[in-house]
Amino acid sequence: MKNSIKVAAFAAATALMLGACGSAPEENTSSGNGDTNETAAESVDVKACMVSDEGGFDDKSFNQSGYEGLQRAEKELGVEISTTESNSDADFEPNLNALISDGCDIIIGVGFKMADQLETKAKENPDIKFALVDAGFNDQPENARALVFNTAEASYLAGYVAAGMTETGKIGSFLGMALPSTQIFSDGFEDGMKKYNEENSTDVQLIGWSKEAQDGMATGDFSDVAKGQTFSNQLIDQGVDVIMPVAGPVGAGTLAAASENPGVMVVWVDADGYETQPESGQYILTSVVKEIGAAVFDTIKLVVDGDWTSEQYVGDLENGGVSIAPFHDFEDKVPQELKDGVEKIKEQIISGEIVVETPNQP
Repeated sequence: MKNSIKVAAFAAATALMLGACGSAPEENTSSGNGDTNETAAESVDVKACMVSDEGGFDDKSFNQSGYEGLQRAEKELGVEISTTESNSDADFEPNLNALISDGCDIIIGVGFKMADQLETKAKENPDIKFALVDAGFNDQPENARALVFNTAEASYLAGYVAAGMTETGKIGSFLGMALPSTQIFSDGFEDGMKKYNEENSTDVQLIGWSKEAQDGMATGDFSDVAKGQTFSNQLIDQGVDVIMPVAGPVGAGTLAAASENPGVMVVWVDADGYETQPESGQYILTSVVKEIGAAVFDTIKLVVDGDWTSEQYVGDLENGGVSIAPFHDFEDKVPQELKDGVEKIKEQIISGEIVVETPNQP
């Protein structure tokens, strides 16, 4: 490995993210963003709770985005909030039970892997509302709502940009775990690359994922940052100079690899990586963003307002539920012609002229 000290630093940082799972939920009395209770909304008699996936609430990715939505509900709606963090799948059951015992009015689970447990708990507790980020339900309970995102539409745009920015003619992507909610990113990424090739008579290649085969590189978890750097270096060794890790905190390994390989660019996922990883912003070309926080806030508001619905929420380009982030430090490096092309494609996707389809879309 090229820089064992740097890998260790990234791994240590990630270890700090994964706080210990407690049997009792953590109470929160402030918004966590520097605001005091003096700016909070008048309290309402609703308790909103959340269980993280293994990445924890400081994963710089989808858990953090969900938690920010919970904090916003505390500040703007006046709800009480409570959370539990998971270190592994085995924590889901006790964490959900802890929140049920804690008197929560709505419990939000973050992550596809929690689907079965959360659906079971919803059926066993009809007086509590439940919501699940990144997955639907097999047998839709009336008191449960799925919050899913058609990220293929936004990653299509990112794939188009990546194909227009590569100097080597090779872009790459790898997953943390091979799940519908991760595979959908790489599917759209490949399709966007192909669209760029079609329009510009180029032959950019995607290394690390095949939409047709639904197979590719996956680290096997969302926590092994060192493995993320190893996978990224393997892609770089094959000539890849734009990498999209769909792996939560494991993507920090890609940022480490980019810092050691001049010219390598990163496409972050879930949140705007330039904002969540400011120390690595110089390597982040753009991000495929899921507005998880807004979906969480709106779902809690349904409970507060007495307007609950179990109808699935699907975030897409049209309703603003997914997007690509600004180019930030790359703003002056991305050609205007490429920016115009991305905007045109976005409009065509919204209008239905371009239909982005994958086996993994909600």
